[in-house]
Amino acid sequence: MATRMQLNEERWLAIQRCLAGEGPTSIAASLGWFARYLAADEAWAAEASRRPHTRPLALPADVVAAARLMRLELYNHGLLCGAQNIRWELEELSVAPLPSLRTINRILACEGLTHRRTGRYIPKGTPYPALAAPTVNAVHEVDYVGPCYLGGPVRFWSLNAVDLATARCALEPVQSRAGQATGDALWATWQRLGVPEHVQADNEMVFYGSPAHPRGMGPLIRLCLG
Repeated sequence: MATRMQLNEERWLAIQRCLAGEGPTSIAASLGWFARYLAADEAWAAEASRRPHTRPLALPADVVAAARLMRLELYNHGLLCGAQNIRWELEELSVAPLPSLRTINRILACEGLTHRRTGRYIPKGTPYPALAAPTVNAVHEVDYVGPCYLGGPVRFWSLNAVDLATARCALEPVQSRAGQATGDALWATWQRLGVPEHVQADNEMVFYGSPAHPRGMGPLIRLCLG
């Protein structure tokens, strides 16, 4: 919208042009007034919006929707859901154009998705089989935590192993959750905690198979049986 000062200046210049001998029709046509009058626009004399009809720098709607949905998905799964996390996930999905961190933060602010997770963690109540752990290294529980992010940006996961008898733990960061990387990380935790009799993990595919052979024995199972 034009400011009052701009409108006053425009009207003053129109008066000067009229006093200089230019016809009112010519002045009105150059300012767009006459065309609006001929179009039977009842508001031809009212102040018109000067807002641009196009936004050449605006992101495509599908990119905005992808950033919004990714934030919601990460949040609902209890994962880190900041701009860097969202950008990593969008890059893996080959979203183009890939928005910058500043743009993602702006999208989150516009969509009202800047609230933080509050309150204590509430277990889902899902029953899991429990193995007896009467002695040291009887049972190790292992699980991945992440993805986590460092400046750069660098993305990594942490393989966490806990001895259920002593609560001793070992953490091993990896940049890939592939089968071989998982086996190497688990072996690194055993070098610090000792080799357990049993290893208990969740049903994440990397712990038991692969997308190509979901029913086969993955590297981790072969390592434990070796």
